[in-house]
Amino acid sequence: MIDAHQHVWQLGRNGHTWPTEAEAGIFRDYGLADFRDMALPCGVTRTVLVQSQENAVDTEWLLDLAEGENRVAGVVGWTDFAAPGAAARIVELAARHKLKGLRPMVQDKAADWYDDPVLEPAFAALVDSGLRLDALVRVPHLASLDRLAARFPTLAIVIDHAAKPRIDAGDGFAEWHAAIAPLAAREQVFCKLSGLLTECRDAPPDAVEPYANAILDLFGAERTMWGSDWPVLDLAASYADWFERAQTLVPAAARERVFRRTAVDFYGLDPVA
Repeated sequence: MIDAHQHVWQLGRNGHTWPTEAEAGIFRDYGLADFRDMALPCGVTRTVLVQSQENAVDTEWLLDLAEGENRVAGVVGWTDFAAPGAAARIVELAARHKLKGLRPMVQDKAADWYDDPVLEPAFAALVDSGLRLDALVRVPHLASLDRLAARFPTLAIVIDHAAKPRIDAGDGFAEWHAAIAPLAAREQVFCKLSGLLTECRDAPPDAVEPYANAILDLFGAERTMWGSDWPVLDLAASYADWFERAQTLVPAAARERVFRRTAVDFYGLDPVA
């Protein structure tokens, strides 16, 4: 099985700025050995390593780590899409064979961030380089992301953490569902079944069930992939807890897809462990 979304960091090194002491539960170093200790008992043998810092040094560090670790099937890095040399930088990064995609951290940016014409050369370079876009967004960004998908119909996009819906006792589900459904109608757009437990706020963990069901209904198993979002996950639950819960949320017939094959297909990973 493949974890399609996992992080490592070293406090004060490799461009680290987050987590801070305010996130006391995860304010320490996390490495690949720590990940193996969590994942292997669950039968998760490979991972997609995703950037956690808005810093080129972090991406270079992850790529170097990946070169020496067969369990890292791919890396999703970062670069500044608004920089004058963004397109050239993307082409340069694409030469690293384990670099599979890039992730601008949009979650705290303007809702219309993807509409900025300054970013168009970077998106075009992603397409030309055969890289994917990880969309770290919240619900208000989804309309702008949908317009991006319309402008670049061959750009492969995956929505991280299902757009981080606010899972509580309010009416957030209807708003989230209406916003994400148009993207799900586009065959180029995938979704990660990840990060939901950390969005539960004061809701019980089983509040994620309607969201998981909707993700599978909208995107199908062919465009849904499971990720842990570890170690951010540690703020809400253990690795084993989320893995076991996700196993119950995904029908048995769809698990090979959601827990392995979709990530292989989307990221272009070596299918052989």
